Amino acid sequence: MIGKILGNRYEITEKIAQGGMSVVYKALDLNLNRYDAVKVLKQEFSSNKDILDKFKQEANAVAFLSHPNIVNIYNVGSEDQIHYIVMEYVKGKTLKEVIKA
Repeated sequence: MIGKILGNRYEITEKIAQGGMSVVYKALDLNLNRYDAVKVLKQEFSSNKDILDKFKQEANAVAFLSHPNIVNIYNVGSEDQIHYIVMEYVKGKTLKEVIKA
């Protein structure tokens, strides 16, 4: 995925996290010249309708929340069986690192 451009806008620059169903990348928004986080559903789940619906529901649920401790959702997209959520990139420690400390 590194180097791929999603939505003719988000250039994937590095992998920053991985979970059970998705991978989060740092991406340069070519239109706004800022870094965002892009959460990409893993390929093995891209054709599973139930998981795909949950992924989209997650984006919709978070998009309506506004709180200093919740990242903003900027965009949601799909192309070539790649489903992604674009959100605010926050530089710092992961929750796992904070808990461990």
